[in-house]
Amino acid sequence: MATVVVGGRGSALSAETIYNIAYGLSTLQLDSSALEKISQSSSRSSLSVDKISPPGENASEENGPSLSKVESRAALVVLANKLLQSHARMRSVIPIFIEYVLKKDIALDLPASSDKAVARAVAGAIYSFDGDFSAFRVSRDDFWVSAEEMDVMESSFAATVGISALIVYSSSALAVVADAVAGLSCEAMQINSQAFDLEPSSEGFSNKLETDVACDMRTLLFGSRLVSPKNLGFDGDSAFFSIPFVHGCFREDIKLAQNKIRIEANSMVFGNSPSRSKQNTGDTMQLQALKKVILSIAMSLQAIGKNSFRRAECNMQVYNSLEADVKLSEKSFQNCPGTGDLKERVELIFRKAVIENDSNGVFVTSQVYGLLQESRAVLALEASCALSLLGLREKLVAIGTSKQKPPGEKENTNDGFSAVENSLKPQENKGKQRGEKKKKGNQDIVMGKGTGMVRQLVIQIVQRRILGENTHINVSPETWAQELESYFDPKDPEFQMLLETMKTILESNEIRRLPKIPKGTRDFKPEQMAIREKAFGIIAGVFKRHGAVAIDTPVFELRETLMGKYGEDSKLIYDLADQGGEICSLRYDLTVPFARYLAMYSISNLKRYHIARVYRRDNPSKGRYREFYQCDFDIAGQYASMVPDFEVIKVLTELLDELDIGDYEVKLNHRKLLDGMLEICGVPKEKFRTICSAIDKLDKQAWEQVRKEMVEEKGLTPETADSIGSFVLKKGRPLEMLAKLKQKDSPFLKHDSSVLALQELETLFNYLNQSNCLDKISFDLSLARGLDYYTGVIYEAVFKGTTQVGSIAAGGRYDNLVGMFSGKQVPAVGVSLGIERVFTIMEQQEQELKKASRATQTEVLAVVLGDDMGVAIKLVSELWAGKLKAEFALTSIKKIMKQIQYALESGIPYMLIMGENELKNGLIQLKDIRANQQDEVPRDKIVEELKQRLNGSNQSAVQTVVQ
Repeated sequence: MATVVVGGRGSALSAETIYNIAYGLSTLQLDSSALEKISQSSSRSSLSVDKISPPGENASEENGPSLSKVESRAALVVLANKLLQSHARMRSVIPIFIEYVLKKDIALDLPASSDKAVARAVAGAIYSFDGDFSAFRVSRDDFWVSAEEMDVMESSFAATVGISALIVYSSSALAVVADAVAGLSCEAMQINSQAFDLEPSSEGFSNKLETDVACDMRTLLFGSRLVSPKNLGFDGDSAFFSIPFVHGCFREDIKLAQNKIRIEANSMVFGNSPSRSKQNTGDTMQLQALKKVILSIAMSLQAIGKNSFRRAECNMQVYNSLEADVKLSEKSFQNCPGTGDLKERVELIFRKAVIENDSNGVFVTSQVYGLLQESRAVLALEASCALSLLGLREKLVAIGTSKQKPPGEKENTNDGFSAVENSLKPQENKGKQRGEKKKKGNQDIVMGKGTGMVRQLVIQIVQRRILGENTHINVSPETWAQELESYFDPKDPEFQMLLETMKTILESNEIRRLPKIPKGTRDFKPEQMAIREKAFGIIAGVFKRHGAVAIDTPVFELRETLMGKYGEDSKLIYDLADQGGEICSLRYDLTVPFARYLAMYSISNLKRYHIARVYRRDNPSKGRYREFYQCDFDIAGQYASMVPDFEVIKVLTELLDELDIGDYEVKLNHRKLLDGMLEICGVPKEKFRTICSAIDKLDKQAWEQVRKEMVEEKGLTPETADSIGSFVLKKGRPLEMLAKLKQKDSPFLKHDSSVLALQELETLFNYLNQSNCLDKISFDLSLARGLDYYTGVIYEAVFKGTTQVGSIAAGGRYDNLVGMFSGKQVPAVGVSLGIERVFTIMEQQEQELKKASRATQTEVLAVVLGDDMGVAIKLVSELWAGKLKAEFALTSIKKIMKQIQYALESGIPYMLIMGENELKNGLIQLKDIRANQQDEVPRDKIVEELKQRLNGSNQSAVQTVVQ
């Protein structure tokens, strides 16, 4: 038996160690150095005046139910650890007494009312102890409790924490059982396995633990011939398709509770001290946090039990519909807690915790532990029914028949079981030649490798326990359920075998533990790539139309190139390990590398575009990634005032119009106007950039939150923050806003740089108005753009449709950035399109229209009937030589429909069919897939004929678009 040392430096209690000591699977030993330390910190003389009277034996608070022996032991384990770690004056006799009680397995009657009542009951046991005092090396006179010691005992919340530890450890074991049993039920019911086709989202949209459960279920069921995406049986029952969600929530609650238990079981108690009231408040808050997590576990246990009971009913009903001789008895269901019982206990728990305000939590945690044991009983019932149904399936397959409905009985198509029953009809001879005998030894149903291992282990252990050597006794399902309930208990000596089996299954490299990609990154399917290529083509076309040339730069730059250019966002730069004597970082955007490019090659004028990936060490959310494409358009050099700014914004509106994503708005501001506003409001110049960063959050946060950040985190006075608020909350039509800012009483007219900004904006708005795109612009004084390098006009495009993706493009003027690298100033302005967010919008639009993107551009599918690959290769080579986009395949005349179906699904317009007769006569069958028409064409004319038809189709499409 293992020994757990508590109270020493480096030792810490966990839910598992508390559970093992409570159930007698481990022994508790007090750390000798900790005992010596508390002995030295107190003396009998200093505490004797503080001695309390023996607690009353009939206190009203202590009347009522008592804790179970296991719960009491768990409370004593936590209490011993708390006493050794206390900062109060403490004598060693009390923790030694607790150690003695645990080792001698002495039962203490502890009330299930409150932690204080438990502490008084322990004190009462100390006063009334009349055992062997020599074991403590003290006299009877030393067995008493001081007021300070009592305060520590009452403040330790030992019972609540100890029972919570029992709940958490048992729940972690129950979560494994729930997965294993659910897998057996899925096999028995032949469910539709699409319920588990959940994939982890790299965008942060999915619950990781939910997708983990789905992955574990796929692992358990891998290789099964019973479950399939094509099965019709019971795919509509929530007890099955909600397994990932319910079990995932349970895992999440357990994970959070494990952290709470580790903290609460090992936290210090201070006793009576000047800071006691503050400490007591903190203890209460911590206890409430723990209780909240335990209540979440209670809700998850109810959901686990409810779904398990439903699946047990499903198994029983299908079994009884298929087996006429022996029915599964409902007696086992009557002996098992039902959904009503679970609901009643949960209502009691929440009524006591919330309405009656059980502040100590002892009663609540004790009831939750009882709920957990009831849930275990339900899972045992489900396992019993699932194993019975699986055994029946084997029996029916072995005898080569299935239960038929009595003559004249109508098929019930509404109960969900008829499809399952039909699936039991023998199909083992499917695909065999007539007269071929069924092979011997192929009489077992084929389960998943994981569920098969679980089933074999459970049957071996439980049969041995029930039957012993006599294997010919018929055992009732209720007996199986009772034995399974005992086996599923973590304290069962053989339960560890089930945990290890499940661990082996789920950690095997055989199949289902699918590799993952880092969060914030994406894989793109062919259909998605078709959308991307289309969008990139449009974007590049707009850039080229404006005379831009393409460049490319390395994906990583020297770290010194990137640092100091992005303000507070510099923390999001990905740094690389030093591999060759240089400190490098992945590029954060394409603008700084462009400025470095201009400086490095002494370029003073360039209109360029750049489409490439950039990287940000961000926390991914919807529409945000850590690796994504940017599409940049920049104009560098000396030009007439605001002309490049106008063209860049015009390019942005053309891009968004031609991508046809829907309604959008371009928010615009001027950096000099923004700086002028901050100066007018009294913001110190050194805080301009950090305050701009706060202002830039107004599109995501309310003004109250931004103001709080300015005052509490960034040191502005409330008056200054309110003055900023009077400006940044203004936005509207460009010309109307401009007129207001230029009124006589405007403070901006007294600020030189603000006057220059207003003049530039007036010129820009005039150009945009003449270009018919001013209606897309909103003049927004809250737009700040946190990047340090902006010096003039700044803008940001926002999608206004239903898909919430935030800003989809941004840019501005950066006249000083190039000079940071070379000392030579090259003014520049640019815009960057966040293409990933645009893709999200386009993909969503296609889903709403139920329009599938064509992943391939294949124009013709060449099919040769027969097995001569050389004929097919020669034919398709002629098509390729004619610059036709073609695929080829071999097939038989019986399977030609599969090729036609493939062409239809892939959107391939034409199909060539060549059989033995066509090859002999120099002909080819040309099939128009859409029109479903077929013509014979001479072999030597086929390329020319296809080109004519394809060109005719393209011209018709163009005419349709023009009309």
